Amino acid sequence: EKMNSAMSEEPDALSVVNQLRDLAADPLNRRAIVQDQGCLPGLILFLDHPNPPVVHSALLALRYLAECRVNREKMKSELGMMLSLQNVIQKTTTPGETKLLASEVYDILQSSNMSDMDNVNEMNYRRRKAQFFLGSTNKRAKTVVLHIDGLDDSSRRNLCEEALLKIKGVISFTFQMAVQRCVVRIRSDLKAEALATAIASTKVMKAQQVVKSESGEEMLVPFQDTPVEVEQNTDLPEYLPEDESPTKEQDKAVSRVGSHPEGAASWLSTAANFLSRSFYW
Repeated sequence: EKMNSAMSEEPDALSVVNQLRDLAADPLNRRAIVQDQGCLPGLILFLDHPNPPVVHSALLALRYLAECRVNREKMKSELGMMLSLQNVIQKTTTPGETKLLASEVYDILQSSNMSDMDNVNEMNYRRRKAQFFLGSTNKRAKTVVLHIDGLDDSSRRNLCEEALLKIKGVISFTFQMAVQRCVVRIRSDLKAEALATAIASTKVMKAQQVVKSESGEEMLVPFQDTPVEVEQNTDLPEYLPEDESPTKEQDKAVSRVGSHPEGAASWLSTAANFLSRSFYW
């Protein structure tokens, strides 16, 4: 009820897209969000928003939604989806991390109904095109898998997310709560140690890197205790206002929405109504 009353006060675009992003982070909500009549068109509108953090947050939401395979065909066929992703990639004012994230979402959706060979060719083409628009100073992104001691509830996940969002060079991340892991996509010039430093700054969690040995077995490799200086995203606003942060009020925690489908549907309906009234974006 508190969330619905907050929504009725005409929140700004950033708070709405961040709520959708947080809902999409929970696998239990992903099908409902894509099936909703207003939320997917709303996220597409966000891709053309003049505020860069809104665009990046919308792409994170779409990245989460695309992890659910049954969502991909509907997402790909949604009016304006693929064209809007192309526009983000090709726009000269789009930040590098956002271009890479948009290219990643495009690749996933584009490959949803292709043969394996067509899939490989298309993804290679998209990557080359993304690199062209990024410019020669930007290198290919890399993936780092972290095992995070202490990542055991939604409030800890939110703390971890806030720490990662502040690092310049982080493109996207996905949590695997059941095994206390976080898969992070970063620019290749960002050191993985920077992620460990950011997570250690929460004071309640510590990260180790998950690597594979020559025999294919997974191993945990601890990071050095020496803190690494982290370049921060100083131009990004706070992603969640204090009075709406899931870490402050447990009855608003994102993970609980999936446990109560009625609550998720109610909030999605409210969000969709807001989106439909806001097509002036």
